[in-house]
This record gives sequence, C-alpha cells and structure tokens, in this order.
Amino acid sequence: MTTSFGAANTGLLKDPKLQIPSFRGLRSSGSLALTRHARSVSVPSTRPSVIRAVSTPAKPDTASETKRSKVEIFKEQSNYIRYPLNEELLTDAPNVNDAATQIIKFHGSYQQYNRDDRGPKNYSFMLRTKNPCGKVSNQLYLTMDDLADQFGIGTLRLTTRQTFQLHGVVKKDLKTVMSTIIKNMGSTLGACGDLNRNVLAPAAPLTRKDYLFAQQTAENIAALLTPQSGFYYDVWVDGEQVITAETPEVVKARNDNSHGTNFLDSPEPIYGTQFLPRKFKIAVTVPTDNSVDILTNDIGVVVVSDDKGEPQGFNLYVGGGMGRTHRLETTFARLGEPLGYVPKEDILYAVKAIVVTQRENGRRDDRKYSRMKYLISSWGIEKFRSVVEEYYGKKFEPFRELPEWEFKSYLGWHEQGDGSLFCGLHVDNGRIGGKMKKTLREVIEKYNLSVRLTPNQNIILCDIRNAWKRPITTALAQAGLLQPRYVDPLNITAMACPALPMCPLAITEAERGIPDLLKRVRAVFEKVGLKYNESIVIRVTGCPNGCARPYMAELGLVGDGPNSYQIWLGGRPNQTSIARSFMNKVKIQDLEKVLEPLFYHWKRRRQSKESFGDFTIRMGFEKLQELVDKWEGPELAPSRYNLKLFADKETYEAMDKLSKLQNKNAHQLAMEVIRNFVASQQNGKGE
Repeated sequence: MTTSFGAANTGLLKDPKLQIPSFRGLRSSGSLALTRHARSVSVPSTRPSVIRAVSTPAKPDTASETKRSKVEIFKEQSNYIRYPLNEELLTDAPNVNDAATQIIKFHGSYQQYNRDDRGPKNYSFMLRTKNPCGKVSNQLYLTMDDLADQFGIGTLRLTTRQTFQLHGVVKKDLKTVMSTIIKNMGSTLGACGDLNRNVLAPAAPLTRKDYLFAQQTAENIAALLTPQSGFYYDVWVDGEQVITAETPEVVKARNDNSHGTNFLDSPEPIYGTQFLPRKFKIAVTVPTDNSVDILTNDIGVVVVSDDKGEPQGFNLYVGGGMGRTHRLETTFARLGEPLGYVPKEDILYAVKAIVVTQRENGRRDDRKYSRMKYLISSWGIEKFRSVVEEYYGKKFEPFRELPEWEFKSYLGWHEQGDGSLFCGLHVDNGRIGGKMKKTLREVIEKYNLSVRLTPNQNIILCDIRNAWKRPITTALAQAGLLQPRYVDPLNITAMACPALPMCPLAITEAERGIPDLLKRVRAVFEKVGLKYNESIVIRVTGCPNGCARPYMAELGLVGDGPNSYQIWLGGRPNQTSIARSFMNKVKIQDLEKVLEPLFYHWKRRRQSKESFGDFTIRMGFEKLQELVDKWEGPELAPSRYNLKLFADKETYEAMDKLSKLQNKNAHQLAMEVIRNFVASQQNGKGE
C-alpha cells in the first residue's frame, strides 16, 4: 500500500500566520473529556494534572495557565512546523530568527556557526538524514557524497544513530540541498526536533529471520511516527507529492483510535500541534546483539523468537536516555528498564501507546526534564505501565528472559547468508573525508553497492560478490580503510561527538581531540605493561548532553570547561551498566596523572577476565581516588635496570629522565632509539 506524506494535508493551512487554537497547559483529569474529542475511554481520577498536547479544545478551559517553555509556544504558533521558517528562508540574512531556529530542527537541520572564527558569526546549517536501520541506497550515498563537496565542507559525518550529518550548508543553498536529498530517496524529516528520531536496528545485512524482522519492525515504527501534515514537503519541494510505500499494518495502527490515542480531524493524528515534549529515541534489536546501545533509548524493542527461530513477539524496555546538566543532580543519565512483552502483531499499538503517554504527561515547562526518563523516574514503572496499558487496551505480558548482551561491531568481512558478502569498515569518529571519501565513492559506485551506517559511527558495504573481495580490499587499504586486525583496539570501540568548532553546545573538544587522546591512552597502557590486544571502551563528548553516549563507556570524558573534562567510570564493554562521575574538571594535560594509576592497578589487581569498568566498580571510587592521590609512578623492581640494554645505572637514569618528557619509560625510549638507528643504517645501505 502507498500513502502520500506530502500531499495529504498540504492545502489545509496555507496562511503561514493562521492562528492555531491555544495549547492550554495543565488540565485536571476531570476536564480531559472536554479537551480532546478523541478520548473514548475513562481515565482514573487519581491521574495527576499534566500538560496536555491539545489539538482543538472543545471549549475554553478555566484552569489557570501553566508555565510553558519558549519552544512550546513556537510550536503552537508554527502552523504545524511551517511558520516562521517559510518566511525566514526568503530573507537575505545568512541566518534565521529564534523561532525558525527551533522549527527547522523538525526538518532535520541545526543552525550553527564556526566558533573558531573571530568577528561576525559565520552562519551555516548542519543537515541530518533519517535512515531507519542505517540503510542507505547506492543512489542516496552518491548523492550525499556529491552534496558534501558541492555545498558542505567536503566531508560526511556518520552519527551514533545511523545517519549522515552534512555540515557547512549556507542558508541560500538549503532548499537545493534538501530537495536533492528528497528526490534521491532520502529524507531529513524528524532527524532532529521534538518527535521520534531515527530508529536504530542492527546494521548487519544478515538474512537471518530475526535480523530481517527487527529491521522491518524498525522501518514500520519509523513510518508510524513520521509526521503526516506535509510541512516538510511544503517548505522544501513546494508541496510536491512524495509517495512513500507503507505497509497496511502501519496505516491501520496510525489511524486506530480505539483507546483515545489520536487527535481527531488533525493533520497530525499522533503529534497534534505540540508534537512531543522533547526528542524521542527508539531502537530495535535481537537477543545478544547490543550494537544499538539498546538501554539508552526511550524505547528498546527486542525480538523474541521460538525454538525454531520464528519471531513471536517483543520485549520492551523504556526510559533510557543520556542527556544531563553538569552539577544539577536532578538531571541524570538513565538506563531503560523492562516494561513487558507484546505479541508481534501488537508492536505498533504498544509503541504508539508509550509515545502517547509521554505526549500527554511529559513535562513541557522545563526542557531539562522533558524526556520520558524523568516521567518514569517520577511515576515509577508500575504506574507508567498502567497508564500505557490504557492507551494500548491490553495488559503487557511478563518480560521474557534474555541471554547476555554483547557488543557487535560487524567490522571486517562476513557472509550475508544469501551467497554475498558484506564488509564493515572502521571510520575514526565517523568522519569520511579526503582520500577515504574518494575511494569509498569509487568502490560504491563501481560495484553498485548499497551501504549501512552503524550506531558506532562505522559503515558497512553490502551485497558484495566473492570475486570482488580482493580488489575491494586492496582499494580500501590504500585509502587507510584497514581490516579490523590492523586498527588499534582502542580505536575500534571509541566514539566522540563533533563538538567544536561547529556545535553551539560544546564546552571543549571531542572529535578533534580524541585521536591524540587515544594515542596517550595507548602510551599509558604500554607504560604500565598492558598488552596491545587489551582495550577499554572510551567515549568523549564536548558537553554533558551525551551524544556519543559517554555514560555507557568504561572511560567517559565529558567536557566541563575549556580543555577540561569530567571523568566517568564503570560502564561495561557490552553497554549494560551506566557509568558514574569519578572526577570533575580534570585538565586535558593532566589526564595521565589519573589514568596511569587506574590502569596500573587494573593490570595488577583485576580478577580473571575482569573488564576495566567492572574493576572500577568493584574497587569503589573512594579507593580509586586514594590510589590516584598517592600515585608516584610504577614501582621499579631491581630487574628494571636492563643490563642488556644499559651498561650502567647512570645511563639508565639519564634515559629515564628523557623518556618522561615523552610519556614513555626508559626501556621504550631506548628501543625506539635503537630501532631508528638500525633503520637509518639500512636506508643508508639501500642508497
């Protein structure tokens, strides 16, 4: 079945300044039946007063007006996310006004300026695509590659939610870029803003039933929660009809109002005029595969199959989220917790019921507390479940038992299961540029490959014939896209957000700083005797919003001042435990003073196969702080004086002094000097 997102309601509200009925804010449960025509079931009188996402009130409300955030007012006055963006795009100014800055987020764009530049602000726009499951067609990849060169800064950025970010687009080019994406099988609709964001699923193009079912479910959820009022196509392609295929079950679930979920006669049956209180994130996966950081999402959906591998239903987690504010303990990162199990035919109705519960009850007065995790934290899971069940129309079944989670990167070469291969490529921090970008384009274009983007900022080339494996491997290696065994294990799991210079929220560096940081961590590993194949999960963000999910890392660095970070410890390699704040305002140049004692004692005191994150939790932060405070360097045993390398103690001590200037030990520096000498002699002979 097909339906038109672009034309269905395009002509409905042509006047950009048409007044939308006011959003009334707090309403008592007794007035609910008067405020929403759609409500068809009774609501317990014990439900607290909440801010309602009202579309068309039946009659004026006498309740006192409640405080609302500025963004709520912008949404109310926007004519379903059109105004004033549609007018601001026509001005000669390089930027848009405050209201349009908020409204354009729903269209998938953020207004930014280069914070490295001095003088007048140099405005541009970042565009983010919407790619459920990280799926990108050959046509769309080549289009994005072209747009990066023609209108961006010459690079593509892979995100932690399986999408592209295109930086540096100036306002006068926005319509050209947006319309080009739309006409080449892409979209940016809802990639930002107060609505459902990109739906994650394992990126691996495996032909296993459970993986295919998870990916199809992710696409159906994305379609269910896509805005319907046509604002996106009105602004960027002048209301041109854009036909998008939808399954009948998606259309049926969206239109179903059996339990009072919808706004009647509204161009946005699920979202209304006010959309959601804040962004909303969903991931779908299969048991054991935690490539999607399942517990960090507002909703985590897990396929449950029978003994024959046939999908039967889904476990649901709710209430995950990363964002927080420094030194404000009422804001926090939170793991999702089990809600229950639903049969496979009910998944869209259950997801819709959860979304509507957040829409109706999430806070709209203070955006710091508007994510669903705060609603669940306030209510408790039992009350949240009972309210969701009213909108779902059923009781949730008990959560099914699941095996242990594992992080799966899907790097390297793998069988798809249909005779073809796929190749997962590590991309440091997701930044595709230079020779890497040129070579990727050549390979993808030559072999007509589709691609998948992963939640770890990497890329997968799909549907590769066996005969192509060798020439593709050679071409990629020459561009620095190496097989995972040739990449430092620290880099494989590391992530960083873009941060400076373009992100307006960044307090300090992340993407630009992490390459040097990882080299320094590797040097500390070597200094304390940790082997090359040992690794920990490191994530860095330039602010506490947590886009690179640092609160799930074994070592998270969160910007809290210029060249300064909070250090978070205690996540697990499989992303199932939330980290805790260990130290504040550690200057970047002082990191070794903290990391060296931690890694040294991890090597010497860890239990069998104990990860760094688990070690830090077992030891306790008080003990770890004591070890850091008392640290004077690794203990030097008498055998430290390597007489095969140093003829006397004085030579050793001189070398030791020099080595400390380079964050090495004497033995490492001596070996480096010897290697360099031997290499120079060999080069001399070659000449």
